[in-house]
Amino acid sequence: MAETILSVKDLLVKRSEQTVLQVGSLDIHQGEVLAVIGPNGAGKSTLLLVLARLLYPQSGQIYFRGLPIEQENELSYRRRIALVLQEPLLMHQSVFDNVASGLRFRGLPRTEVKHRTNEWLERLEISRLYNRQAHRLSGGEAQRASLARAFALQPELLLLDEPFSALDAPTRSRMLQDLHALLSQTSITTVFITHDLDEALLLGDRVAV
Repeated sequence: MAETILSVKDLLVKRSEQTVLQVGSLDIHQGEVLAVIGPNGAGKSTLLLVLARLLYPQSGQIYFRGLPIEQENELSYRRRIALVLQEPLLMHQSVFDNVASGLRFRGLPRTEVKHRTNEWLERLEISRLYNRQAHRLSGGEAQRASLARAFALQPELLLLDEPFSALDAPTRSRMLQDLHALLSQTSITTVFITHDLDEALLLGDRVAV
């Protein structure tokens, strides 16, 4: 059996005294894609924000590779994950600089930044856009840049929050196929949030409801 990379135990998130997320136990295994599906308001995105340490639960614990995530090791954990949201959240820079930004923040050598950035521009099929400003990208192009930025980090855990839900049907279909291929090639452990059963079945090794 594959190693458990992330475990959630007795997680509880409340807003204004109302429970918005309650998870008794959840294990995510090395190399798998876990698709989490449910309707709007079911707490899917809340779960992802908690896993990304952008939202803190009222109770419960998250374990990464067997160790609890605490304040003293939180930064180390964050450096080992990558997050892609529904909105691309690109900076007012070129596509190249956006994809390279995470690598630069982490202090990688310039040659390594250039190599990884160019690799993922090519693999996400946006090399031709390297010098284009982010505000001039289409929705699909912007999301490809976001995915390239995430994959370039070589994360141990990739968190995807409905990244294609705002795209038109043809663009969404193509990007789903491309993402499926990339996840198969890289074997990056992934949590994929969606409200679409077809997306969950295509990408997920397991589906959680």
